[in-house]
Amino acid sequence: MTKPISVQLYSLRELAKQDFVSVLKKVADIGYVGVEPAGLWDLQPKEFLKIIEDLGLKMFSSHTPWARINNLDETMETASALGLKKIVCGYGADDFKDMDSIKKTAENTCIMQEKLAQNGFTLFQHNHDFEFQRLDGRIKYEIYRELCPKVKYQMDCFWSTGLGKEDPVEMLKLFKDDIVSIHMKDGFSEQKVSGNDMVNGILERKVDLMPLGTGTLPIKDLVKEIPEAVDTIIVELDFCNIDMLTAIEQSYKYMTENGLAKGNK
Repeated sequence: MTKPISVQLYSLRELAKQDFVSVLKKVADIGYVGVEPAGLWDLQPKEFLKIIEDLGLKMFSSHTPWARINNLDETMETASALGLKKIVCGYGADDFKDMDSIKKTAENTCIMQEKLAQNGFTLFQHNHDFEFQRLDGRIKYEIYRELCPKVKYQMDCFWSTGLGKEDPVEMLKLFKDDIVSIHMKDGFSEQKVSGNDMVNGILERKVDLMPLGTGTLPIKDLVKEIPEAVDTIIVELDFCNIDMLTAIEQSYKYMTENGLAKGNK
């Protein structure tokens, strides 16, 4: 079944600073079915929900709130106000830099997962590229997954390449049983390996992001492997080589015109 298409609103954060409601209207006008907010830009949850409902948009998931070990009560309160049953978490490069860091991160995640589950919430985790680096030959995220087996995942398929080192289709298959959400971005990536490119022990990344369908990500192959538990494909561009709104519209057209996702237009 073709999944509906959503957009992660972090992509449009610069425009949202000026007029968030206008951004939501533009997303609806393009034809997106859903939005994944990353901040409500001074709107109350009820206001936000009313606006997107009036625009014919859905919220399948959200990066607001964002679970942390010290803010779970507030996180659950906000999630409840937004009508969410799934809550996201995520980490920085230092949290995956070595085995000790991975174990500590997994320990905190297990604590969060247990408390959220006791209150009726599912914890899912968003990745960047550093989780897909290798440690003693193994994918760091695979090691981490074994330490917190009850956590679900939002797979960012572009970052799962580990900056071009891994096959994103194989990574999707590896985590398939626990994936509940998908992010799609596109572009070219490379790792710089000389000079002072090590920052806190992590190799600095140089990445060029582009509208979906214009880079090297095997999007068509990835769509074939998306698990049934995923209810929407979320377009996210952290930054882009062209105007962001144009890129979001081009990405929508690529996904819908090629039958890779379902839109409202």
